[in-house]
Amino acid sequence: MRIVCISDTHSLHDHIPDLPNGDVLIHAGDCTGSGSIPRGFEFVEWFGALPYRHKVLIAGNHDYCFQAYPEWMREHCEKQGVIYLEDESIVINGVKFHGSPWTPFFRDMSFNALPNLMAEKMALVPADTNVLITHGPARGALDYIPNEDIRVGCLSIQARIPFLKQLKAHVCGHIHESYGELWKDGVLRVNASICTERYQPTNRPIVIEL
Repeated sequence: MRIVCISDTHSLHDHIPDLPNGDVLIHAGDCTGSGSIPRGFEFVEWFGALPYRHKVLIAGNHDYCFQAYPEWMREHCEKQGVIYLEDESIVINGVKFHGSPWTPFFRDMSFNALPNLMAEKMALVPADTNVLITHGPARGALDYIPNEDIRVGCLSIQARIPFLKQLKAHVCGHIHESYGELWKDGVLRVNASICTERYQPTNRPIVIEL
């Protein structure tokens, strides 16, 4: 299975560098900039029209429309052939994907979670998950902000990953400065932020071969 990963397009999806071919396209959140319904609908229509057999989407901390109007956004995703995951799993060709939009509380944005709620959401990740999709990274993996010299990844995600014995990849975004991929503890970690720290959509999609 060839998985193409993008994230943090912030309504600049029309400017993404060429999308590679693949079986599954993942967007790991922050598909909008403003979080408005029109911008959300616009993105979903663009995403749904892309030539991939399976298109998987989670929301991010900028995507207010998915939290405020979940029925409308889910219905629109279904009409456009987009698989929207909000603390849910789906099996595609024998590979189990689980998606969760929550990130640690920051500036009272969408899908913000205090530590107890964040731990509850991560406890919902099935033990047999093969590909975990979260908006934010785990602590210590693609979560570094150089200008502040800090790591801001989620401790609850970090704590859950060792219990996912069949996990092959963790796909995230959120921290634009840490775009890239690395192997850690036997799991491929991908931060697929398309926008840079200056919100320029110049980072390339990242491809995973499973």
